[in-house]
Amino acid sequence: MDLIKSLDISATALSAHRTKVNVISENLANSETTRTENGEPYRRKLVVFKSKDMGFRETFDQVRRDYKGVAVDEVVESQESFRLVHNPAHPDADKVTGYVRMPNVDTLSEMADMIVAKRSYDASVKVMENTKSMIRRALTIGE
Repeated sequence: MDLIKSLDISATALSAHRTKVNVISENLANSETTRTENGEPYRRKLVVFKSKDMGFRETFDQVRRDYKGVAVDEVVESQESFRLVHNPAHPDADKVTGYVRMPNVDTLSEMADMIVAKRSYDASVKVMENTKSMIRRALTIGE
């Protein structure tokens, strides 16, 4: 594999994990939002990754056809049930039962996902640093 391709693949991973961290941050920021524009509590969002072809040339290049990057396929809303919290004083509480439908965001799970995304991001940065180092060393060959 050429070294520039390695940088390209790492760059796709950086972009995908940055998106994942942004979505996790949005989930955490809305973990107590009981009413959105559609009248329901905030729904947790999830990032779906997919394999990304690295370009037109690589599609037809038999030697490099297996080298792919990663991309965000879509951001979907979780279909998990909302949490019910008994708080009759809350403005969004059910008038009969006193329960409030809370977002389906679990702070602990979001923080664990954030750590995984950060470590994946850091690993991609390290790959890029090592690749740049190899390129610098290759340029000094023959001096």
